[in-house]
Amino acid sequence: MKSLQRIFAIVIKELRQLSRDRLTFGMIVGIPALQLVLFGYAINMDVRHLSAGVADLSQTAASRQVIMDMAQTQVIDINYQAGDVFELESLMRQGKIVAGIYIPPDYERRLLQPERSAIQLLVDGSDTVVQGAVASIARSARISPYNDRPPAMEIRTYYNPERRSPVNTVPGLIGVILTMTMTMFTAVAIVRERERGNLELLITTPVRSAELMLAKILPYVFIGLLQVTLVLGLGALLFDVPLRGTLIDVYQVCLLFIIANLALGLVASTIAQTQFQAMQMTFFILLPSILLSGFIFPFDGMPRAAQIIAEFLPMTHFMRLIRGVILRGASLAELYSELMILGIFILAAMTVAVLRFNKRLD
Repeated sequence: MKSLQRIFAIVIKELRQLSRDRLTFGMIVGIPALQLVLFGYAINMDVRHLSAGVADLSQTAASRQVIMDMAQTQVIDINYQAGDVFELESLMRQGKIVAGIYIPPDYERRLLQPERSAIQLLVDGSDTVVQGAVASIARSARISPYNDRPPAMEIRTYYNPERRSPVNTVPGLIGVILTMTMTMFTAVAIVRERERGNLELLITTPVRSAELMLAKILPYVFIGLLQVTLVLGLGALLFDVPLRGTLIDVYQVCLLFIIANLALGLVASTIAQTQFQAMQMTFFILLPSILLSGFIFPFDGMPRAAQIIAEFLPMTHFMRLIRGVILRGASLAELYSELMILGIFILAAMTVAVLRFNKRLD
């Protein structure tokens, strides 16, 4: 009986301690709520409204009708008009479209020749989910006005014609690994210094807040680059993941993303009071990053509200950059807008971290 009383007393003590720890209590409630909202509203397996471009060289009533039929499926949204197939390929390489519809000048004559394809459907195969969804619109075209057959389509799949999942997954895993490790390492490192009392020694030194934070994150930059090298090497060795861009561009993109996550970890370290809280905050950041960045679910298929939230996550822009460089062979000049957004995020996060950091003991 006394043993049960002692156990009950400790249980009450733990509950009271949790009630005083507002951050931990918020995580207990917030993480299940966040998962429910994300999976219930933001995650949509029925892909819709994918960005597409059209190069209609025929400009006839029949060609306009077939484009309208494809757009009415709501699988694609016609956002770009191109002059030829090369412009469509350029838009796809830059990540602006995932599908391109090319209608040749002799479209109506091809309709009378069933052995020839009348339309070319260009598909970005770097995302296998998008690849399957876009290919389905080939069945949506109405019957040809010249015979009882729908227009014959040639589907051209770029970047991953074999539809191998590792080709799409491995570059994205770089973002997942760096988000988890870099954010956690930095946040825990600063909080650990505070818990151990090592910040007392820094109070009497001329080290400034910005200098201390910079010194804390530099070692993890090299660790992050080592992780990138490991993933790239294993991806090429085990899964034959291609590298269509330059290795220098890959490392430049990864370096920028590493710094962004380290800055995010510094902000978390100014909020968390314990190492456990720092780890909790890391997982709170990691969960939406995985689900909303386009790593698992196509970004264009998400509701508008989820897309707005995702635009504030550095991993969303990193996914576009790393897949653009590795899989599509895009240059950094073609992806400059995503680089600028990551740069702005780093500047904002570092500013917040420095302003919040205080070398004085509480």
